[in-house]
Amino acid sequence: MPRVTPLPSSALPPEQAALYETFASGYADFREQAAALAHVPAALDGLYGMLLRLRAEAAVPLRYIELAVVTVSKINLCAYCVAHHQPLLGVEGVPEDAIAGLPDFDHPAFDATDRLVVEYARLVTETPGRIRDGVFERLREVFSERQIVELTVRIALAGFFNRFNDALQIDDGRSAPLLET
Repeated sequence: MPRVTPLPSSALPPEQAALYETFASGYADFREQAAALAHVPAALDGLYGMLLRLRAEAAVPLRYIELAVVTVSKINLCAYCVAHHQPLLGVEGVPEDAIAGLPDFDHPAFDATDRLVVEYARLVTETPGRIRDGVFERLREVFSERQIVELTVRIALAGFFNRFNDALQIDDGRSAPLLET
């Protein structure tokens, strides 16, 4: 049971209601999260608006975004985020056993870039102030600086959403079993 009353999109001005509905029924169903975030329309507008713009720009391939988000969410034990992002990673061609093993990146389905993204997501989540220069040298071999910044934003934002969802007990009833394996 969420700790705040879920708000319907009809409680918002039309532009923000449309944004809410995009996240409630878009590429994944984040209705429960949107219903809580709607209590602070500026946050809904800023966070969801930014995510939609980044998705439209597609500067970082979705496979890497989802690898990072699932990795962070598994580290933080956010069942809601794992439940909603794991299927997206499957759509990107990552096999179920490789997804199940995250944040371990030693799986034959992962190429060098996949492994680097998972490693970087783990470092940003667990030891952000102690990331070695060598990691950034390897990141620069495959990503532009813009992509590195966006990847870092997405990793940090995944951590935010993990904490937001867990603190407010946002759940859709299908999340808990995913982290028990």
